[in-house]
Amino acid sequence: MIHPVPTPTGIHLRPDNSRVLVRSFIPGERASVLRIIERALLLTADEIMDRLVLLHAHFDSRHKRVDLAWRRHYDSVRHHVPHEASITDDCRLYIGALFSGEYALESAALFNPSIVPHPDQSGLPPGELRFIMSLRATGEGHISSIAFRTGVIGADHSIVLEQPSRFVTAPELNPDPSFRRGVFFRKLREMEFENDWSRTLMNSLADRFTRSELNSAIRIARGVTRPFAREAKRTTECIRWLAEANYEVHFDPAVPVSERIIFPVSPNESNGMEDARFVLFRDDDGSVTYYATYTAYNGRSILPQLLETTDFLSFRAYILHGAAVRNKGMALFPRKVGGKYAMISRQDDENLYLMLSDDPHVWEDARLLRRPVEAWEAVKIGNCGSPIETPAGWLLITHGVGPMRRYCIGALLLDLEDPSIVLGHLAAPLIEPDEPLRNGYVPNVVYSCGALVHGGCLILPYGLSDTTITFSTVPLEVLLAALDPRRE
Repeated sequence: MIHPVPTPTGIHLRPDNSRVLVRSFIPGERASVLRIIERALLLTADEIMDRLVLLHAHFDSRHKRVDLAWRRHYDSVRHHVPHEASITDDCRLYIGALFSGEYALESAALFNPSIVPHPDQSGLPPGELRFIMSLRATGEGHISSIAFRTGVIGADHSIVLEQPSRFVTAPELNPDPSFRRGVFFRKLREMEFENDWSRTLMNSLADRFTRSELNSAIRIARGVTRPFAREAKRTTECIRWLAEANYEVHFDPAVPVSERIIFPVSPNESNGMEDARFVLFRDDDGSVTYYATYTAYNGRSILPQLLETTDFLSFRAYILHGAAVRNKGMALFPRKVGGKYAMISRQDDENLYLMLSDDPHVWEDARLLRRPVEAWEAVKIGNCGSPIETPAGWLLITHGVGPMRRYCIGALLLDLEDPSIVLGHLAAPLIEPDEPLRNGYVPNVVYSCGALVHGGCLILPYGLSDTTITFSTVPLEVLLAALDPRRE
C-alpha cells in the first residue's frame, strides 16, 4: 500500500494587521458615557468641524465609509444625549467617533480555513473552479471572527488566490429577524425555562414570528399573568438572550467577498466565532444552501451554532438544539443520507460520533463512530471539515492529537450508504507539523476546517500552528487506495 504524499503549493497566507474594522468603543459605566457626551456638547460648531476634518484626514484612507460607522455608534448612545433633536449632524458624527475605535481583525493570527465552490462559476475556462475560503481571523483579546478569500483552482490543480484589498466591512444587522415558534420554544425547554407563563406566551405567537412581535407578546403576557411575575422575569431574560443569539446580517453586494467580515454579534459569541466549517449542501429538490457550523465563545463557555447562506451576502445565525449538541467540531454532510441530515461530531472531546436528524437545527442522538487508535491520535480525534462524497465512500479528513499536544491531519473512509461503518483509515498522518512550520502562535499544530475535491485531486487548505494558512494537494485515487482495503 502506497502512503499518499501531499504536494505543497507554496502558498502562505499571513496575518495583515493593517486590515482594521471600526468597532464601538463605549465605556461600561453610564457616568463615563454622559461625561464624554457633555464635553462634546460644550464645543462650538466650528470646533466640531475642525475635529471632524482632522479625523477624516487620519482615517479616510483606512476605511471606505468611516462616517457610516460613526453614525451607527452614535445611535447606540443617542438616548443619553440631552435635547438630541436640536444638535447638528456634525455633532452627531463627532459623538459617534468618540465612541468608536479600530480593531485589527487578524493581528494575532489567520488560520483554520474551510473551502467551498463559489456560487458564481461564470466566465471560467473549462476545468477551472472558483472557490470561497473561510478563515478564522484572530485579533486583540483573542477575539475570532470569520473572514473570506476567493480564488480559482486550475485544470492542472494550480491555485490562484485573489489579492484582497486592505479594507474590511462588517454586515448590517437585521433589527427585526423572524423565528420558528417550535424551534425557539424547544430550546427554552432544553434550558429548563418552560413554565405556565412561557406556555401562555408561546400560544399567543404565530408559527413564525418576528422579534418585534415577540417583544409585543412579552409585554401583553406579563400584564395578564401577574401570579407568575417571578417566572416571567427570569424566563424573559432567557428569551431575550435566545432572540439575540439567533440573528440575521446582510452585506452590500458592492462589498467584495474578501472584504466581508462576520464579527461577533450576540452575547454568547462576544469572545469569538471559532472554526467555521462551511459546506455546500444540496437538498433533495436540488436547491443549494451553504451551511457552516462554528463555535460561539463568550469567554466562559462554548456553544455550537449554525450559519446559513445561499449567496454569501445574507447570513442567518442559529443556536443548534437537542441533547447531542455539545462540544466543538460539528461538521454537516453535504446531502441527506438515508433521508436524514447527517453530522460528524465529538461529544466527549475525545472520540468521533455520527449524528442523524430530520431537522438540521435539532440533534438528539449520537452514536460512537471511532475512538483514537494510532499513536499520533492517542489523546483525541476530531474532524477537519465536512465529509466529501467519492465513489468509494465518504472521505472524512480528520485531526489527531498525540503526545506533547501535537496535532496531525489524517483521514477516514466511511461507507456511502451507512456512514456508521468505517471502511479504513490512514495508519500514518497525511500532514504533520514539521520544521520550520511547527512554530507559531500555538506550536505543533496543523488543522483544517474543510477541503474539496476538484478534477480528481483533494484540495486541502490548512492552518499552521494557529498562525498562517497554506495549501497542499493529494491525488484522490492514491488517497482512496490507502484508505480502502478493497482497492489493494
